[in-house]
Amino acid sequence: MQFEKIEADGEVFVLPIPKNYRDCFELIRSDYYRHGGRHKSVFRIWINSWSRIAMGFSIWFRLSQHHGWLYPLSRIMLRRYKHLYNLFVPKDTRIGYGLYIQHCCGLVINKRAIIGNNVNIGQFTTIGTNVERAAIIGNNVYLGANVNIIDDVVLHSNCTVGTGAVVTHNVAPNTCVVGIPAKPIAVPHHAEFIRHPWPLPKEMLQ
Repeated sequence: MQFEKIEADGEVFVLPIPKNYRDCFELIRSDYYRHGGRHKSVFRIWINSWSRIAMGFSIWFRLSQHHGWLYPLSRIMLRRYKHLYNLFVPKDTRIGYGLYIQHCCGLVINKRAIIGNNVNIGQFTTIGTNVERAAIIGNNVYLGANVNIIDDVVLHSNCTVGTGAVVTHNVAPNTCVVGIPAKPIAVPHHAEFIRHPWPLPKEMLQ
């Protein structure tokens, strides 16, 4: 696995970049771990994906990020999830370890968005942009349902965005924001919502 460092608004974000199918399988296992805190083989995860939409999508999204022999099939399957469940997540979107999509329907993410590690995304959420760059979302971020994140804002690590919020400005670390437009409230980040975070490799913590 290779790692990419991105600096924005004073914080350094580190993302895994898969270079082969072994790396893709590691990312798939990290997504599965978020659901129940268990380590399973990719084969067992694949069996589980028959009844769990989020894991089915995760498998084909992660596999589509490597141009190997499964690439054509992964593109077909991503289109299937797009049409059946309205999951508009381009294969080029950079997403870290441990993605957790709640209820797995009605999701729109711009391909230029950057999503960190151990992030929760609620249903009917849009991460869009009308400018060249899209949002950067840090680690351990919780996005509630029906959230709209506009343009190239930065959501720092360990923040919470409440249901129905429209984010138009940067969100500070360890902050909870709600409303239209989203504003901080006197409630800390809900760390308990990020269940079973995937342990990040030492290379990402240096």
